[in-house]
Amino acid sequence: MSTDRLKSLAISDTGFIFDPATGSAFSSNGVGLRIIGCLKEGMDSAEIIQLLSEIYDVSLDELESDVTDFIRSLKDAYLI
Repeated sequence: MSTDRLKSLAISDTGFIFDPATGSAFSSNGVGLRIIGCLKEGMDSAEIIQLLSEIYDVSLDELESDVTDFIRSLKDAYLI
């Protein structure tokens, strides 16, 4: 999965995400920002799920579903 587009995004600490290539704006919560940060560092979904499981008290099944859905939404927005 290519994350080159993610590296060009302007991302605020409050979750506002701006894509200068398209002029599109998005918003995300803190967990989404953490996932984007992990993707920018080159982590794959399994590594992200493992990291989040150490931080949040959520089942692995729920994390897998949520991370997969979030990554799919990034793909749908052509950000990865």
